[in-house]
Amino acid sequence: MGRYSIADILLKAAGGNKGWPRVWRDPAPKPEYDVIIVGAGGHGLATAYYLAKEHGIRNVAVLEKGYLGSGNTGRNTTIVRSNYMIDGNTPFYEWSLKLWEGLSHDVNFNVMLSQRGQLNIAHSNAQMDAQRRRGNVMRLHGIEAELLSREEVQEMVPHLDFSPQARFPIYGALLQRRAGTARHDAVAWGLARGADQRGVDIIQHCEVTGFLRQGERIVGVETSRGTIKAPKVGIAVAGNTGHLAAKAGLRLPIESHVLQAFVSEPVKPLLDYVIGWSAAHFYISQSDKGGMVFGGDLDGYNSYAQRGNLPLIEDVASAAKAIMPCVSRLRIVRHWGGVMDMTMDGSPIICKSPIDGLYINGGWCYGGFKATPASGWVFAHTIARDEPHELNASFTLDRFRRGYQIDEKGAGPTPNAH
Repeated sequence: MGRYSIADILLKAAGGNKGWPRVWRDPAPKPEYDVIIVGAGGHGLATAYYLAKEHGIRNVAVLEKGYLGSGNTGRNTTIVRSNYMIDGNTPFYEWSLKLWEGLSHDVNFNVMLSQRGQLNIAHSNAQMDAQRRRGNVMRLHGIEAELLSREEVQEMVPHLDFSPQARFPIYGALLQRRAGTARHDAVAWGLARGADQRGVDIIQHCEVTGFLRQGERIVGVETSRGTIKAPKVGIAVAGNTGHLAAKAGLRLPIESHVLQAFVSEPVKPLLDYVIGWSAAHFYISQSDKGGMVFGGDLDGYNSYAQRGNLPLIEDVASAAKAIMPCVSRLRIVRHWGGVMDMTMDGSPIICKSPIDGLYINGGWCYGGFKATPASGWVFAHTIARDEPHELNASFTLDRFRRGYQIDEKGAGPTPNAH
């Protein structure tokens, strides 16, 4: 593919229209910056954007070993929500959703936020109690939530399996109306353009191969394009967090796994909401192009490969058919894998590392995309001020040493997964 930027590719796709301006610059790396962010996915770009916008730190480089958005930002199911219930997660994800609601205006780029609402279906009285508890926690934090009866769910989504023969009878659901989806590519492009306009250098095809030290302190990075110095280096590389941290001599409580997702052939409007299923870890929505987008659990082995395997395809397909039988008629036209960095408690790490000059943003498990704006916002605060914001004060690395778990298992609203 060579060293092309997304702007180059878009120009070629447009038939070579030479009049289109670049969306962002493609600069050569400078010898030194005030801050280096490793990873040009949503979290890294958001961090750079908020460093410039909120803290006035513009001499920033975002380094990406591939092309912008080539990691998990472009490999997810695009769901945004704030229906978390564990202390620490609840206010953080609500702040993220509030940032989502103003993001298009903020970056002056349509991220295609669609607040279509999310229904988390319950299949027993016990699951209804769990949804009721979650909804009460949300409402105590000022987050709207509605508990729906079976009849209300059927009126909203009549093509779920409400038959007497249903393998998993539907008892009701918890609804968050402000939840929904956003266009992942547009999020990366909007944040990239916003950061670039504030002076941030986004440097693609620039792999970090090691860290520069001055005594015990990190003072820069070695890259495939030379040495780059900075007194502060933040890593936001999703499933490669443990691998990159090891280059600095830091061992993290993280495992990397593959998470598959799928999209069907396009159909006419069928599903107006995001559906989460409490009988298993499964979620489904319909894209703006008409494809049904869905996913499930991790592949049960450690891997850095961006592909999956057949057992999980069968598992997710059977879940889709059980909750919405009509999808059995659709062809799957594409599936992909993202590399998930899983912590032991399913919650992220956003903090200064034990090594001076090195900052960590990782361990996102299933929550990465929906956290994009808040993750960048608090990580920028942590880097700029050398202390956490109250919203990420719980997401420390040493919580695992202290035995303080934010134990949401990364599954969000699936009660039987907690």
